[in-house]
Amino acid sequence: MDPHPPEILPPETGPASASPGVGLPASALTLRPFRADDPLYETARSATEFIKAAKADATHRAYASDWRDFEAWCRGHGLSFLPAQPETVALYISALAKPSNGDQPRKPSTLTRRLTAIAARHKAEGLDSPAAMRHPLVADALHGIRRTLGTAPAMKKPLTREKIVQMIASLEGPIAAARDKALLLVGFAGSLRRAELAALQVEDIHRHRKGITIAIPQSKTDQEKKGREVEVLYGVHDRTCPVLALDNWLKIAGITHGHVLRRVGRHGNVGKSLDKDSIGRIVKRLVGRAKIGDPADYGGHSLRAGFVTEASANGATDRQIMKQTGHKSVAMVHRYAREDQADRQSAESKLGL
Repeated sequence: MDPHPPEILPPETGPASASPGVGLPASALTLRPFRADDPLYETARSATEFIKAAKADATHRAYASDWRDFEAWCRGHGLSFLPAQPETVALYISALAKPSNGDQPRKPSTLTRRLTAIAARHKAEGLDSPAAMRHPLVADALHGIRRTLGTAPAMKKPLTREKIVQMIASLEGPIAAARDKALLLVGFAGSLRRAELAALQVEDIHRHRKGITIAIPQSKTDQEKKGREVEVLYGVHDRTCPVLALDNWLKIAGITHGHVLRRVGRHGNVGKSLDKDSIGRIVKRLVGRAKIGDPADYGGHSLRAGFVTEASANGATDRQIMKQTGHKSVAMVHRYAREDQADRQSAESKLGL
């Protein structure tokens, strides 16, 4: 018996066969089999990890989820999913764009990702992709969906300084209020994404005489982990100073290390760290409590959008704004400014002049 049987890398990814709950197969992430005594064994293990790291974990999870949905849909309609036919793919994205069961239509951007996941699974199995744009049925279906539904992503409304002041005034519960005030002011002043807020650690905060510098190891557009730094300065007014709000929360919660923003129980008990979805839910709840608009129009991204809107309105240059936000495109900065202008024009039009 061979004492060193061949091993497929990585063994934990599971079989390549298609079955419910399985996303990309092991073959999508592995090299050829190597024996444990092969000189290239450890090199192959490292190469496999590097190949897997080419895409973020969130991307792998999204592709796996997308594939499971496609597979389940095909099974439910008695259609082949591996390999799938272009006709099947065209029917699938059409069903998502115009559901017959009352579900919300999927956005064109979501459909494009589903096509990418289907193509990736077929490529991993050495099969021709039925989701490629060279197939007229798929290309025409996606083009028609885009023309019908539009491709502009829905934007959350910005939370500007005035709105945040109103939200702070409506906070309740001493411990929860301290947490929420720090969340609002640091998120706004730092122009932080909800994931960056959720991941913020005490160890990432560096103090200086003007305020604090927050080191962000990695963010949405920084997959290579170059990192960036964000400045949050002492405010002009103690009541709205983000640094004082942060210090007050850390003191009340007794947090000296680890995650900054954490859950607060019904009786004021400080628990585990918040996740990015919790950030959005808290913002929506506070918007509703302050009665400044429909909570559905706001979310975690509203703090970041509010920074851009407020900074632009107060004369900050595109370059200055982008240094703080980490935006790679000036177009995104201008987009928030245009949204704010449209809101102001809409309000003025109601004056009856």
